[in-house]
Amino acid sequence: MAPTARSPLASLFLRLGRQVWVRAAIFTLIAIVVVLAARFIGPLLPFSFSIDLAEGAVDELLQIIATAMLTVSTFSVTAMVTAFSSATTTATPRSTQLLIADPTSQNAVSTFVGAFTFSLVGIVALSTGYYQRQGRTILFVATLVVIGIVVFTLLRWISHLSTFGRMADVIDRVERAAATSLRLHAESPTLGARPAIAVPAEARAVHAERVGYVTHVDVAGLDRIADRLDLDIHVRATPGRIADARLPLALVTGPLDDDDVARVRRAFRIENHRTYEQDPRFGVIALSEIGSRALSAATNDPGTAIEVIAALQRVFDAALATEAEHRVAHERVFLPPPRLADLVDDAFRPLARDGASDVEVQVRLQKCLASLAASSPARGGVFRDAARAARERARRELTRQDRRVLDAAARTAWSGVPASR
Repeated sequence: MAPTARSPLASLFLRLGRQVWVRAAIFTLIAIVVVLAARFIGPLLPFSFSIDLAEGAVDELLQIIATAMLTVSTFSVTAMVTAFSSATTTATPRSTQLLIADPTSQNAVSTFVGAFTFSLVGIVALSTGYYQRQGRTILFVATLVVIGIVVFTLLRWISHLSTFGRMADVIDRVERAAATSLRLHAESPTLGARPAIAVPAEARAVHAERVGYVTHVDVAGLDRIADRLDLDIHVRATPGRIADARLPLALVTGPLDDDDVARVRRAFRIENHRTYEQDPRFGVIALSEIGSRALSAATNDPGTAIEVIAALQRVFDAALATEAEHRVAHERVFLPPPRLADLVDDAFRPLARDGASDVEVQVRLQKCLASLAASSPARGGVFRDAARAARERARRELTRQDRRVLDAAARTAWSGVPASR
């Protein structure tokens, strides 16, 4: 199976794992099970296990934990929301889904909520006489373990907050998401399907039932449908495209009844917003948006734009160095691969436009594109065209002295780059 062609069930579990409420619910359930199981663990032990505890010792510890964890949980949620808001206003709203999926912050909040639930259920159980002597001792030991976990998590969370949601952190997160998506598509540009070919005129169009972005295509599921019905399916709405009356989800060469059409539709996940999972263009667009916002007159931060160009260079360099897997896993499905020219336009055209009057940004852009062309001479023409367009745009905005600086930097950057073959 192609690297990115996850099954719908695997994709569902992956998306659920990124939801903070899922982890919080799991931690809460574990806390409740531990508190209630303390009563039954004692009789199962082959030895007597009890500690002479002062009257109300466990109750007081649980009261302290409950009060503290409620406060810490509220603080943590507030810190997360502040980080999301900061990333939205200073970087790009497209980065917030990466911050929301941050495992460290999710584990921290889930741990605090779980500890709060543990103490609350423990207080209720103690007040009802739920435990015998040995059960109270086991609950006390479990409470000490919970305190240790909470202290460790709190220290880690405080350290994490020093960078969480800052500009450098957002750029790094978007870069990792873009690099992963682009690398996986470089390994399997068609997600294991056959490359797109000319579609017969009699092919039937299958449209989505609602307008939205395609965020996932179950290529394996489409292949099973095609095999069972002995037909070919030509995917048109690839991840990142918007499905509407103009663009069908797929073109099918063969007879389909209403149930089969519904099955084809279910192979496409339609959502209101784009995601990074199967969309190679979304990551570079988000990075480019961060750079464009930094170059706006209100922000005027060319340093951030230069950092974004460096991040884009790393993303494309890793993708260009990835060898494509030519094995076709799904014989009856045809899918168009993403075009390098489109990816380069998405990444660099906004920066070339919004940074046209900034010579430092333009110089860095020429060096970046020249480096990418040198790393992949066979596809260097795409980067040469992007560099030429950026330079022509900048020459109309820069002063005469800055134009000389840019021309000299461009000549130096491209002097050792071989011409594309």
